[in-house]
Amino acid sequence: MRLQLVIACLLCCPLGVVGAEPATPVPLIFDTDIGNDVDDVLALGMIHALESRGECRLLAVTITKDHELAAPFTDAVNTFYGREDVPIGVTRSGVTPTEGKFNGLAARRDGDAPRFPHDLVSGKEAPGAVDLLRRTLAAAEDGSVVVAQVGFSTNLAGLLASKPDDVSPLDGPALVARKVRLLSIMAGAFELIPDREGVRRPYREYNVIKDLASARTLAERWPTPVVWSGFEVGIALPYPHRSIERDFRWAPRHPLPEAYGLYNPPPHDRPTWDLTSVLHAVRPDHDYFELSPPGRVQVDEEGYTRFEAVKDGPHRYLIAPAPNRPRILEAMQLLASQPVE
Repeated sequence: MRLQLVIACLLCCPLGVVGAEPATPVPLIFDTDIGNDVDDVLALGMIHALESRGECRLLAVTITKDHELAAPFTDAVNTFYGREDVPIGVTRSGVTPTEGKFNGLAARRDGDAPRFPHDLVSGKEAPGAVDLLRRTLAAAEDGSVVVAQVGFSTNLAGLLASKPDDVSPLDGPALVARKVRLLSIMAGAFELIPDREGVRRPYREYNVIKDLASARTLAERWPTPVVWSGFEVGIALPYPHRSIERDFRWAPRHPLPEAYGLYNPPPHDRPTWDLTSVLHAVRPDHDYFELSPPGRVQVDEEGYTRFEAVKDGPHRYLIAPAPNRPRILEAMQLLASQPVE
């Protein structure tokens, strides 16, 4: 009788877990400098796979690369995954104003049809990122939102500087403190990095130095817990080019491998900086990474990041132990290449 009861429960319960409650999808904002490197594109593909699995819900994408095709390309990727209604906001900061190597895919056509369909023709038609951030946060449940920032700190620093308006009576810091649960950010470097001669030195990481004032503002003023993924994490996790050549064949045209090829074609194995912040943002309890002790990150006037351990400090940084790396890379490949439902 007991065996029959167990079998009946297994048949009736999802995934065979007796009494299991479905996990609540993580409400996610993705802030990206898409177009400057291709890891942003792979990270966006991962987000769509995680949403299809019921693990997150992409509330908005805000862009810190100031070129008019960055938003249309993002819209093309979202449309490819069947989520053409995800709102997109843009910066008008002048930071990295060039097109980049693959954002032009948004304007490419195959005959009379767009290669990757989308509605947004130009970033000039998109709302400002700070306005979209305020609207998205104001509409969210208190303490629910996770922000994955994988570009510059331009938009989030602008959010912190925002004043009360018709969207919310709260200023930027108060709105963030009420609505955001975690900021998962790809920025900085917390280990010495070998230079071209192999000498290990402190490192001025790209996402920090391209808008240094904003990075310093965010490190000093962001009011919620922050987990930093430093340069040393992504560089230790190169995305296998064989996955680009093999795992996306289910689609006759796919924006991720096409963008990868335009940026730096196989056999190049591109580091996975931005993917690490997304993976931790949505799956913090999967033990992919270890975390530093609590503390605080400081960004100095030259763009170097320094971590000081402080009891109950709001900041931590990711550590990718060597034994964990094959499992992390496997998760990234499976998610980035997951077929559209």
